[in-house]
Order: sequence, then structure tokens, then C-alpha cells
Amino acid sequence: MSQRILTVALESDKDVVLVRQRARQVSSLLGFAKQDQVRIATAVSEVARGACHDGISARAVFVLSDLHDRQQLEVAVSAVRAAAPHSEGAALLDAALVTAHRLMEDCALEGGAAPVIRMHKSLPPQQPVSAARLAQITTELATTPIGNSFEEVQQQNRELVETLAELRERQEDLLSLTRELEDTNRGIVALYAEIEDKAEHLRRADEMKSRFLSNTSHELRTPLSSIRALSKLLLDRMDGELTPEQEHQVWLIERTATEMSELVNDLLDLAKIEAGRVEAQPAPVVVENLFRALKGMMRPLVDAERVDLVFDNGGIEEAFDSDEGMLSQILRNFVSNALKFTEDGSVRVSAAHDVETDLLTFAVTDTGIGIDADHLHLIFEEFTQVENPLQSRSKGTGLGLPLCRRLAELLGGRVDVNSRPGVGSTFMLTLPRQFPHPAPASIRDTES
Repeated sequence: MSQRILTVALESDKDVVLVRQRARQVSSLLGFAKQDQVRIATAVSEVARGACHDGISARAVFVLSDLHDRQQLEVAVSAVRAAAPHSEGAALLDAALVTAHRLMEDCALEGGAAPVIRMHKSLPPQQPVSAARLAQITTELATTPIGNSFEEVQQQNRELVETLAELRERQEDLLSLTRELEDTNRGIVALYAEIEDKAEHLRRADEMKSRFLSNTSHELRTPLSSIRALSKLLLDRMDGELTPEQEHQVWLIERTATEMSELVNDLLDLAKIEAGRVEAQPAPVVVENLFRALKGMMRPLVDAERVDLVFDNGGIEEAFDSDEGMLSQILRNFVSNALKFTEDGSVRVSAAHDVETDLLTFAVTDTGIGIDADHLHLIFEEFTQVENPLQSRSKGTGLGLPLCRRLAELLGGRVDVNSRPGVGSTFMLTLPRQFPHPAPASIRDTES
């Protein structure tokens, strides 16, 4: 739906001044902001100047249109005929179209013998202009006097001064923003330099920690091995009989030395992994042979009257590529933890092959005390142990599971856990059936 507001005939340069004034008046009465009034007046006057050049008469029609659920001001400038190609009038009209495209929302040229240029500008968000208000606007335009050319020049000068003041203000804001960005960039550069410096300090500290752990572990292994050997000799009655109290004390010494040896070995393993000084030794591994060896190593830890240790190879007969020593170390740790915290029931060690992903999953499932969901992330942190009723009886180093996770990553796999308090836990090791190449750094036999 379109409603005509005003029509202005264009015969000479005086009419161009007139249509500019009328465009400013119409846009003001329709509620456009001051800047939009200047844009509309400039676009209309430039197009009118190009259309009526070279003595060609034209007219400008101002219309209020309802398009896309929003009212728009439409200005159509039509000429009785087109300017000659390559003439000054044609060049002026082309330049005017470029200006109108920048200042209005859209500008279209309908070519032909009598060209028409249509320009649109959406009204600002407000109450829609009603028919009564439009009639009032038409009456005001009819009764409003039109100033002379000198007054229009003065008005344009005022608009130009306002525009220049606004541009200067924006330029000052831009300069201020530029200075602020420069300060921010300098701060960011300084922050990056500080971060790099701290990262270098952390790297050196990590190297020193690994070196300290490695040296300390090696220094402790010899005396601990001597203590264990001497304790075993005493317990075997190599130097004569012992009283019950002496036997108990020697047994405590032997057990403490064993626990210290486990801690030293775990520390040495972690130090080697962090230092990256070892290499993997992938070779064909048969699940059945792996499980038989594990069963033999774990049998002394099993209370056969209360806990069943079950192995299930999942029917996997084909060998796969991996480091059997590392794999055995991970599973031994899983089984050892399961036996420590399972008083009754079973510990089940199983293997499964996912054909689609070609991944192997080794799972150790127990019916023990379980772990609360809030504590699952803690068990893989170094030197961290979750408090539980069996903790005092089954002490550990707090390094076993973190070491397992590191070993799994070096094998190209991952470690996962599911657990429910009072129900039990399942620790899973997932590995690719084909060992990744180039082989990642690994850990060798710590006893060598």
C-alpha cells in the first residue's frame, strides 16, 4: 500500500534546491533523525540534479509505502527522457546513483526512454504514520514557505559544520581507542614474555624434579634391597632361631622395605617417562599367554576362600602388537588394587575386541567397596589416595594409577574407570590392536 505525500516538478537548478528543502521537510515530519534527514535530502538533490540536467524536465514524487511490515519513505525521480550517452548529464546521473546507494537503503534505476530512479529509506521505529497524520503532514507541507537559495546554502553550511564536528569527535574517539589498543598490545606482549619466562622456569624445575627423582630412586634401591635380603635371611633362620617378638619385628622391617621399594620403583618409572629417555619394544602379544602369566603372579595375593580371581580372554586368539611388559604392569596394578579393596566376591579380568574400531579393551572388574563419583578424578593424581575403611589395612604409594595412565598414553591407548560405592569398580585399558608408529617412548623393566 502506497500513499503519495508530495510531488515536485524539476525544470532547473532552482528546483533542485527546492526538492532538497522539501526532502528535508518531509523526512523531518516523518520522524527521521537529523543525520538521516541530511542523507535523504542529499541523495534526492543529487539524483534530481543528474535527472534534469541538459534541459531535461523531471519530477520527484514522495510516497509513504508499507513494505515488509514496516513503513518506508520512497522517492521516485523520473525524467521525460534519458540523457545522451557519454554526455555530462549521463555522467552526473551515474555519480548521483553511487551517492544514493551509499545514503539510502536501496536505489534502483529503471532504464528506458524515460528513466526512473527509486530510493527507499525505512522509517525509524515508532507508531505507524496513520492516514490522518499523513493528511496533516500534507497540509503542513502546503502551508510551509520555501526559502531562497541563499538560505539553503546557509542550511547546507550548518549541516556541513555539524558533520565536520561529528567527524572530528569520532576521529578523537578513534585516536583514543588506538592509544588504548597500543597500551593493551604492549601489556599483552609483556604478559606473553612473562608467561614464556615462567614456562621456561617450570620446564627447568620439571627437569630438576625428574633428575632428582631418578638419582634418589637409584640411591635408595641398593640399601632397600640389602634390608630386604637381610630380613629374608633372618626370617629363614639362617643365623638361628628367633623369638616370636623378634620374628614380628623383622617381618615389619621386611614389609616396610618392600613398600619403600615399590614407591622407589614407581618414582623411577615416572621419572623415566617424564624424561623421555626410554623406548617402546612392541612385539606380538597373545592374550591367553598374558593372562596365564598374570594369574601366576597374582595368585599369592588372592584369598581363595573369600575372593575368586577369574580370567576371560574373550575368545581372542590372534596376537596383537604391543609392549607386553608395559601392558602386564598396568594390568598387575589394576588387579592388585582390586584384590586390596575386595573383601568378598570376585575379581574378573577380561579382554574384548571391537572389530569396527579395531580396538582391544582389557577390563578388571571387582565387587569391592567402590569409589564415589566425586573422587574418581582424584585417583589418577600423583600421591593422592581416597579415604576408605580398608585404607589403613591396604596402604599404597598413590603412584600406581597415575603411572598406569602414563603407560597407557605411551602405548597409544587410554585408561577409564566406572565405579559405584558398595557395588564395585571396573578399570579399563583400551589399546589399538596395531601398535602406533613411530613408536612412542615407553618404559622398560625397572629392575634392569
